[in-house]
Amino acid sequence: MDAAREGGATSNTITGGIFFHAVVQGRDITVQLPPAISPALSGLPAPASAFIGRGRHVERLLADLAPATGGAGAGGRRTVLVSAVSGLAGIGKTELAVQTANLALGRPGWFPGGVLFTDLAGYDPGRSLSPQRALEGLLRALAVPGEHIPVGLEDRQRLYRSVLAAYAREGRRILVVVDNASTTAQAGPLLPTDGATAALVTSRHTLDGLDARLHDLDTLDTAASTAVLDRALRHARGTDDTRFSDDAASATVIARLCAGLPLALRIAAAVLAAAPTRPASSLAAALQAEHTRLDKLARPDRAVRAAFDLSYQHLSPGQARLFRLLPLNPGPDLSTAATAHLAETGPDEAEELLQQLAEAHLIEPAPVWGRWRMHDLVRLYADEHGRTHAAPDRRDSARARLFAHYQDTTEAADTHLDTLPGPRAPRFPDRAAALHWLDAEHGNLTAAAIAAPALGHPSTTVSLAVSLARFLGLRRHFDDAIALASSALAICRGLGDRHGEGQALNNLGNALQQVRRFEDALHALTRAAAVYRELGDRHRESRALNNLGNALGEVRRFDEAIRAHTDAATVLRGLGDRHGEGQALNNLGITLQQVRRFEEAVHAHTDAAAIYRELGDRHGEGTALINLGGALVQVRRFEEAVDTQARAVVVFREFGDRHLEGTALNNLGNALQRVRRSEEAIHAHTRAIAIHREVGSRHGEGQALGNLGTALVQVGRFEEAIHAHTRAATLFRELGDRHGEGKEQGSLGVALVRVGRFEEAVGAHTRAATLFRELGDRHGEEAALEAWAVTHNEHRLRQSRRPGAGTEHGWPTGTLFPGGGLHIGTNSAKPG
Repeated sequence: MDAAREGGATSNTITGGIFFHAVVQGRDITVQLPPAISPALSGLPAPASAFIGRGRHVERLLADLAPATGGAGAGGRRTVLVSAVSGLAGIGKTELAVQTANLALGRPGWFPGGVLFTDLAGYDPGRSLSPQRALEGLLRALAVPGEHIPVGLEDRQRLYRSVLAAYAREGRRILVVVDNASTTAQAGPLLPTDGATAALVTSRHTLDGLDARLHDLDTLDTAASTAVLDRALRHARGTDDTRFSDDAASATVIARLCAGLPLALRIAAAVLAAAPTRPASSLAAALQAEHTRLDKLARPDRAVRAAFDLSYQHLSPGQARLFRLLPLNPGPDLSTAATAHLAETGPDEAEELLQQLAEAHLIEPAPVWGRWRMHDLVRLYADEHGRTHAAPDRRDSARARLFAHYQDTTEAADTHLDTLPGPRAPRFPDRAAALHWLDAEHGNLTAAAIAAPALGHPSTTVSLAVSLARFLGLRRHFDDAIALASSALAICRGLGDRHGEGQALNNLGNALQQVRRFEDALHALTRAAAVYRELGDRHRESRALNNLGNALGEVRRFDEAIRAHTDAATVLRGLGDRHGEGQALNNLGITLQQVRRFEEAVHAHTDAAAIYRELGDRHGEGTALINLGGALVQVRRFEEAVDTQARAVVVFREFGDRHLEGTALNNLGNALQRVRRSEEAIHAHTRAIAIHREVGSRHGEGQALGNLGTALVQVGRFEEAIHAHTRAATLFRELGDRHGEGKEQGSLGVALVRVGRFEEAVGAHTRAATLFRELGDRHGEEAALEAWAVTHNEHRLRQSRRPGAGTEHGWPTGTLFPGGGLHIGTNSAKPG
């Protein structure tokens, strides 16, 4: 960003955000907005207190952002969709955008959807966001789960623009603020194209390729500059600090030497604020020494560097050394504890130094105490000094200490995520503390892992990729898991580390499954198994085969999946790996359910649960209970299924595993339906839907919605059931789950019949029939014949009772239809 921020960034909320469903198919996007309302998150930095001299610019931007007052050609004006603010680094472009956005949000009806803000860090080569990565963050802010965000730039761009358009159509117009863009290519994909959504872009360059209204921001005049100095000092020290107003001549000199740059002015005021007894004349005299540099350095970044020089020269040796070391952290912020390792000092001294740097506005505290951030321009400036002082600062050793801290602490935290009983690293008191640290450091750990190879620390990447795998899966950060596993794979191959290669392939395959890239997952897991086979490592080969079986089941290659799980269980049992055997048996049971071998599935899940219980793995036992409950429903042991699923819910609630808690609740609702406890079932499914939305599991949400629909049918709430099944079918279609979509179309047809909407029911049955036929699902086809016939014949019978009725609906050629009744969309819990 191009202006210093006071008080750090804060989080705003787009009130009344809409949870939507979207699908990318070729070049077409379909977005459906159901009526359910829930907040979508957005972060807009807090506006600075000393904002003066920009009234004309604010008025121009607000005029551009105002909603259109009428159609073109009808006397109304056309809304300016994109406004681009450009100017010198540190001139206040970001602050102008933030101030304007806050004012616009306060205007009734202008942006009821709220604001999206992203800092592209375009001028920092090490942190610059690609449009593809920035779109990922914006889509997450708009409630698109990470596992369903497309990979390619064009697909992400189409989805993003379609979502913004959907919000606008629903009367929830959003303001998009794209900060710190370096090129048109970087900013362009983030801009809306729906004709209603507005955007503000800031850059040090004039981005005339954006088809935007251009706003060139110039320096502040002397009066505004001195007012900024006075207001910033009074804000920091209280209204009684009148050093600038009492010495107007010195204030004028300082304003002139700062060249009217708001960032430089605020730094100058901060220098004076940090020394309560220092007169303004002393600061003016100090700036005189920099006078020639300020006059000579006319390049866009020179005035900013001079302002930083002013602050840097007032640092003590310890402060200056830490300032030069801070850019070694590749992530978005730095904790006090990590800073202590970086500087090789104690936490108390590190905190004191950090606070002093924050007072000088060279860093800023994050919203959470104990974490610190550095503006991208300040980071570049500090890094320049760091390189020139590399030897005395022992820069390479500092980076090694930081990376070692990240590696060691991550390994310690990972021991607390292991669900088997055993020793835990004493660095954390419990699992909750370990997760708290991992959540806070997630951005730094992944950034360090990605950056480490180029910095001469490839072992850091491999270590973090392994230690973070369990956490990334638990928190569903699957894009990061794929990136880290891919980096580790390349390193291990380059080093000829075959065992490391196998492990990276195994982790990569598991992560790919979670984002439903099943063919890629099959390829990775097949190669992992082959690597271990070549090494003669039957234990790890069997573990990889177990995971391969999961992927084979997802692409409906059930016979191969059963063989993989069976072989894995047999080998692991022979090797004495009881835990691995339990995982393989549990996954085998899931696949047996898919081919309707339910009694065998009950035995497999029962054996798995017994193994987990024997080993004291409560979490693993919970996954077996979830799957056992689903199989018990299929063999009509309904009361046992209810008890089993209820026990699973308790287990996952204890572990704080929200994803599997939602899965267990959904399955509990299924079992409750079977014993006609419909209201309890509706409550369980509703809770499951809320949890799956919370954790971003759209597939789980779709399954819970479908099961909620069948429960609603049981109590005669048919219109609500139709709505639930429609939403579920849409979700599965967007996810590419054609089997799930087919089941939902069948259930939708059943609900439509109950309200006499026979033509729509026939249409739903026909769509389902086509899907099952194309999938080769014989069981679905057999059930389809009866359901389609019943619906079709009932429709004909009712028509024949009407005078003049004679409409005939022909049999759908080559298609059959799934039967009605209770929707069984049991979620499965698959251990890796």
